Parts: sequence; structure tokens; C-alpha cells
Amino acid sequence: MKLVDQLPAPAARVPGRTGLDPDELYTRFVEWTETRGLALYTAQDEAVMELAAGANVILATPTGSGKSLVAIAAHFQAMARGQRSYYTAPIKALVSEKFFALCEIFGAENVGMITGDSGVNQDAPIICCTAEILANIALREGAAAELGAVIMDEFHFYSDPQRGWAWQVPLLELPRRNSC
Repeated sequence: MKLVDQLPAPAARVPGRTGLDPDELYTRFVEWTETRGLALYTAQDEAVMELAAGANVILATPTGSGKSLVAIAAHFQAMARGQRSYYTAPIKALVSEKFFALCEIFGAENVGMITGDSGVNQDAPIICCTAEILANIALREGAAAELGAVIMDEFHFYSDPQRGWAWQVPLLELPRRNSC
């Protein structure tokens, strides 16, 4: 089952609110993880709940502890809200790897990729791109950029003298966005 099959119908909108019911988003995501034989760890569960409530999340857990599943929840929730989400990483190989993984989960029609030298399905609701691509969007469009969630992978590059700007600029220029 593709995760997009779990997207709530427009009828799930809460009267008087612009978003979808956070409990509904959370529940549908957890149900999808269970169909894949997965159970959320405490840190994942708390992060997914916070994302559903519209909070920003920084998830600093060890490699292999399931941060990617939380990122998938962020993409799912943005898509359910009719927003575009971005996955960023420092190198094209990692961006490409994530692109194919997200295509498998959300369907190829819902995932695009933009790197410095190529682009595929650039109007998709989920975009995988290098960190510099997102930084350039943030510089060009600022808070007016049309995106709902940003997943910044390999965040330890934040302090890198040569590459850190690509993580710093979106954090400064896109302050109203949900991030993971």
C-alpha cells in the first residue's frame, strides 16, 4: 500500500480551521507504518505527533534510529495539507537515493528531484534536492516560497565552513515552515 492511499479525504478538514485534523494525520500515518510491520520508537512517535500538530522538529538520534521514517511522516502530512515538501542533503548521490525510496512510498508521480545539473518531475508535491538548491530558493523567494515542510538531512554540515550556509540560509529565510 502506498502512503498516498492514507491521505485523508477533504471531508476530514476541521470546520473553522485551515488544516486537517492532526489526530487524523497522526493515526493514518501510524496505521500505514503498521501495515509495513513497523512500530514507532518513542522518539519517532513524539516527533510524528509534533509534526502533525504543526511544530518544527529537530531529531538528533543515532544513525539507524529511524529518522527517515519521521521524514516520511513530514512529507505525508505536508501532502495531506496540500503543501509541497522538500528533502535536502549535501550530495547528489544521497538525494538520488532518497528520490527512489520516496517514489516507492508515495508513487513516482508525487516525487521530483532537482540537482544542480538536472531535474525530474519538478512540479511534484515532494521534491528531493541538494541543500544548495533549497538555499537558493530561500534566497530568491524567502518566506514567500511555496513549501510546507523541509527535511534537512546530514544536518551536521550546518557548522561546515564551506557548506554550512546551505543549511543556515533556509533556517533564517523560511522561518514559518515546518522542518524536520
